[in-house]
Amino acid sequence: MKVKWKFVTVILILAIVMSGCSTSKDAGTITEKKGTAGKQGGTLVIARQSDAENLDHQFMSTINAASITHRKIYEGLVGRDKNSEIQPLLAEKWKQLDDTTWEFYLRKGVKFHDGTPFNAAAVKATFDRMLDPNVASPRAVVFKMVKEVKVIDDYTVQFILKEPFSPLLSILANHEGGIISPKAIEKYGKNIIQEPSGTGPFVFKSWTPGQEIVLTKNENYWGEKPKVDKVVFKVVPEETTRISMLQSGEAQIAEPLSVAQMDTVKASSNAEVYQSEGFGTEYIGFNVTKKPFNDVRVRKAIAHAIEMDSIIKGVYNNVGKKANSLMGSKVFGYDADLKAYNYNLNEAKKLLAEAGYPNGLEITLKTMDNKERVNLAEVIQSQLNGIGIKVNVQVMEYGTFVSQVNKGDSEMFILSWRNATGDADYNQYNLFHTASQGPAGNTFFYSNKQVDSLIDEARKEKDSEKRIKLYAEAQELEMKDVPYIPVRVIENVAATTKDIEGFSISPSGYLEINYVRFK
Repeated sequence: MKVKWKFVTVILILAIVMSGCSTSKDAGTITEKKGTAGKQGGTLVIARQSDAENLDHQFMSTINAASITHRKIYEGLVGRDKNSEIQPLLAEKWKQLDDTTWEFYLRKGVKFHDGTPFNAAAVKATFDRMLDPNVASPRAVVFKMVKEVKVIDDYTVQFILKEPFSPLLSILANHEGGIISPKAIEKYGKNIIQEPSGTGPFVFKSWTPGQEIVLTKNENYWGEKPKVDKVVFKVVPEETTRISMLQSGEAQIAEPLSVAQMDTVKASSNAEVYQSEGFGTEYIGFNVTKKPFNDVRVRKAIAHAIEMDSIIKGVYNNVGKKANSLMGSKVFGYDADLKAYNYNLNEAKKLLAEAGYPNGLEITLKTMDNKERVNLAEVIQSQLNGIGIKVNVQVMEYGTFVSQVNKGDSEMFILSWRNATGDADYNQYNLFHTASQGPAGNTFFYSNKQVDSLIDEARKEKDSEKRIKLYAEAQELEMKDVPYIPVRVIENVAATTKDIEGFSISPSGYLEINYVRFK
């Protein structure tokens, strides 16, 4: 499918949402009909490379953690179906009353896992906590446009915005929009919630940090109940061990799966590869406040010195196409005409000399302990040696790596952004806006007033075509400033046993297990 038709599809979806009211009759609740085949019950074991940094989605900075809570423990007012279209969830319907007022009509008869009734007061409590400066949620920036969440009656709530914000529904549909039990909020206040309580199909049972997180089936769930009784997210850093667990039957899902191990899984008699294209990309980032990367000429030199085609083939075995930005082609606002820097060693050397490094320099590149990322780092190390740059590669445990990059304790790093909403705003505001520096996503610590202005304008603009043009202009400026080098569009890859069905990974990167069952 050509990109322009993707834009048309998204534009039509947005036009429908913005023009009126989406109801349960028109759109339906989010559910998938799986038929009667397959077994009920059992324990689903998911072997994962890394543990969650926390289980409080108002403090999470990664999809890795959100995959455990989103749509499993916590649910939002709206969600996305398997086609990534916005559908009713805890809100049965909604309408936009004016440019800055959205009204939601809530589902009745729903209870939180701790028995507390779900109502408008709970919605208000959740977002009041999110936006409370004393709580200091790093995800508060996502809902910066919200002036007030107002209770109209027990099952009607209004979001009153400071200014028009076109992608509101797309934000409410991802993990930051999950509704928390008021009891949990009262218990933990501004501290990170240790025992998450939502309305979702799974209930939190236990977390042994560094080992496992256990969820159990919510027998009182308001919607279609899960097919399994229990889910265990096991932390298994070594990939070969994760795959062995599949082959022995100790686990049913292993993720992530590296390109290097795909053939091993395909050759297995009882395991198979799951693959789907994601919204996001992998990239090489620069902390533009740290020497030598506070000089754009150094950043451009490195961009010209990296030969990406050989990386896509050699490191990723052509899994995931080469990226030209930090958005995948399925994201609303993607610019197909944006050009990344071409491979040009002479230009790279010239720029380094102009920046005051005619004899090269020494830098540090940080990455998480993922095989593909480590391989990428080593290729970058080799390629940059060609222009006299000595690269010291630091491989770190995932949580430590994320923490250091978020704090700005980095020079150059390898990271990814999965874009949880499928809308360019989630990418642009979080990664490039000055207000998002640090844990919110802008770990480049990049700041450009013109870019900020374009992003702010695009958030308010209702006309989809105009939004696309604004994002294209912003991306051109970002490419010129080089806070990052795009690598490839993320391909969601996992390994599963052949005795389960119903598993998927959303384009945002969330693990979808609500409909998994044993065959």
